[in-house]
Amino acid sequence: MIEARHLRVLRAVSAAGSFSAAARELGCTQPAVSQQMKALELSVGTPLLVRTGREMRLTQAGGALVRHAAGILAGLTAAEEEVAAIAGLRAGRVRLVSFPSGSSTLVPTALAAMRAAHPGTRVSLVEAEPPSSVDMLREGDCEIALAFRYPEVRGADPAAEAEWDDLVVRPLLTDRLVGLVPEGHRLADAARVAIGELAGEAWIAGCPRCRRHLVEVCESAGFTPRIDFATDDYPAVIGLVGAGLGVAVLPELAVESVRPKGARTVRLDPVVQREIVALTLPDLERVPAVAAMLDQLAGAARR
Repeated sequence: MIEARHLRVLRAVSAAGSFSAAARELGCTQPAVSQQMKALELSVGTPLLVRTGREMRLTQAGGALVRHAAGILAGLTAAEEEVAAIAGLRAGRVRLVSFPSGSSTLVPTALAAMRAAHPGTRVSLVEAEPPSSVDMLREGDCEIALAFRYPEVRGADPAAEAEWDDLVVRPLLTDRLVGLVPEGHRLADAARVAIGELAGEAWIAGCPRCRRHLVEVCESAGFTPRIDFATDDYPAVIGLVGAGLGVAVLPELAVESVRPKGARTVRLDPVVQREIVALTLPDLERVPAVAAMLDQLAGAARR
């Protein structure tokens, strides 16, 4: 195998004309230069230098290797500089995937802080709900996935508990769910509403994961919700409630990102909440730009 250090010595010998002159240029001893040239010739299996009087000249193979060495060493230098820039957060990229209510609340603050602290690092954003966002992380389509999960209502589910076992999980915050009712609703001014009091209402449900959790919560309260409308778009949920077409349960992050026109939020009893986390792969956690972005997301959650 040809080593970069051997190529550097070969170029120095070629330019200086002798082992001793190359040694002075490289700041090492003449025997060290001689040993490295012997190692290189052994590696390639053919002589690279011949002595003519006091000077060394290249063989045909040596000349070919020196010509290629310039490009190889230049490429290595460029690679070393690029890696150093990435390691020092002067360059690099992070691909972030987030669910919509996270994109409109946590992510902007985190991105602004990241840009201010590390302007050379480029962060891109696309939206996807879990589990699709988690699949994207595992498939190499992003470095960080902002995701959420609900506590198990009917007892532990081993599959759910193992869902993220292969990932690095950075907890960010607990997002409480609130009830959403039309402004003229009989419970609009209630300080706290037991979810069972909404048993006879028409329901508007969100994403599939949220919808499944809603059904579990309602069934644990003794009823099955009549879901008339379902949409992944939180503003659409709020709009449908505001138009008097039903009630809903939404995360506070989702309500915070949209001005509820014609709708009122109410606190639920029992308290329902979800865990917001940032996910990455163990190897990616050690990448400086990824680690810095995780820290900025945690900072945005605290704020």
